[in-house]
Amino acid sequence: MAPLALVTGAAHRLGKVFALTLARHGFDILLHYHRSLEAARQTQAEVESVGRRVILSRADLTDPAQIQSLVSTFDSLNVLVNSAAFMPSGNVDSLTLEDWDASLDLNLRAPFLLAQACAKKMTGGGLIVNITDVGAQKAWSRYPSYTVSKASLESLTRVLARALAPQIRVNAIAPGLVLRSDLVSEEEWQRLINRVPLKRPARAEEIASALEFLLENEYITGQTIVVDGGYSLI
Repeated sequence: MAPLALVTGAAHRLGKVFALTLARHGFDILLHYHRSLEAARQTQAEVESVGRRVILSRADLTDPAQIQSLVSTFDSLNVLVNSAAFMPSGNVDSLTLEDWDASLDLNLRAPFLLAQACAKKMTGGGLIVNITDVGAQKAWSRYPSYTVSKASLESLTRVLARALAPQIRVNAIAPGLVLRSDLVSEEEWQRLINRVPLKRPARAEEIASALEFLLENEYITGQTIVVDGGYSLI
């Protein structure tokens, strides 16, 4: 039986990239999505095209009950990638309580609850990878809840790594500029790129290579791998 990996937010963007990367490394994929069913089905087809099995699983990860229901669908697990995230904009004067709570619930509480539950299914050892952000070490005033949640997720990564060792390794990947979102205009995106020392955004496969490295090197735990083209230097 092939090893199994759970990737949250795997319907699109980096979650999809991580799911495909794991599939190419021989993992069957438990493909989590929330609202993006059509995109999830497209990702499913791409994973299946490389010969791996896919299980689609819909869940609102801000609801602890739905997290428990998701984890109850499998008996054993080898890899968990916490990629699902919410990035509401709004400065400290305008960010709503609803957006603050939703961001912390999805970006921080959900990875903790998933790690807690999935660790019990990693009886033969395993790997947990939390997807943070280069912004975790910045003070992005337009995205206060997102920045705080990602900084806290890096701290949680270290706590989990110590608590779950030696059977389970826990690390994080902090991408820089990659896959422009609808929240960022083309003009703003170009301005950000011009600030990056390497003067370009990351290619998706360059972020995925950090996951491949963590799969292959079994002597790394509690670390955050920053893949940002030097953005953290500015």
